[in-house]
Amino acid sequence: MTKKEKARAIAAILEEYFPAVPIPLEHQDPYTLLVAVLLSAQCTDERVNQVTPHLFEKADNPFDMAKLEVEEIKAIIRPCGLSPQKSKAISELSRILVEGYQGEVPQDMAALEKLPGVGHKTASVVVSQAFGQPAFPVDTHIHRLAYRWGLSDGKNVKKTEEDLKKLFPKASWNKLHLQIIYFGRKYCPARGHHPFECPICKLYGRKEIMV
Repeated sequence: MTKKEKARAIAAILEEYFPAVPIPLEHQDPYTLLVAVLLSAQCTDERVNQVTPHLFEKADNPFDMAKLEVEEIKAIIRPCGLSPQKSKAISELSRILVEGYQGEVPQDMAALEKLPGVGHKTASVVVSQAFGQPAFPVDTHIHRLAYRWGLSDGKNVKKTEEDLKKLFPKASWNKLHLQIIYFGRKYCPARGHHPFECPICKLYGRKEIMV
């Protein structure tokens, strides 16, 4: 079986188990999604969804957020971890959006990646989920699963993203990235993983993870 054939088979399993995939981070628009994704770094989506209503009650747009003191933002987002860095980034990117983009979140990957606290993965999530542009955001979880399933060699996140983009049709990237996340959480977790019980690993898992 070629990697392309394996990818098609895995995509069929993902579609069977997760035909509908809601965006896990609650948001109202591109800006609130951007902030939520930034907060999700080294934090669970569930925790972010508990924190963002309190933050967005104070400021749900870059104009209001830029007026808040960094310390006020930090106090609200502390449960998400890394609050000193994240609060500063949220404040600074909000100011940049107001001064340079009329308060609008840019739809361009390069422009997004120039914003404080916004890396390639965060920018990919925003362009795919907020603007519907084809992107394949790869975090450590998708990176791990791609290796387990023999779709990438696991050298680094960038290489994994390149490999997955070659294996799957561009039109499927946005949904597939979410399907992999949901599937991984339920059937192929980082800890307590039972490969012979996982619907994908038991069929297509690397030999070394099956022992």
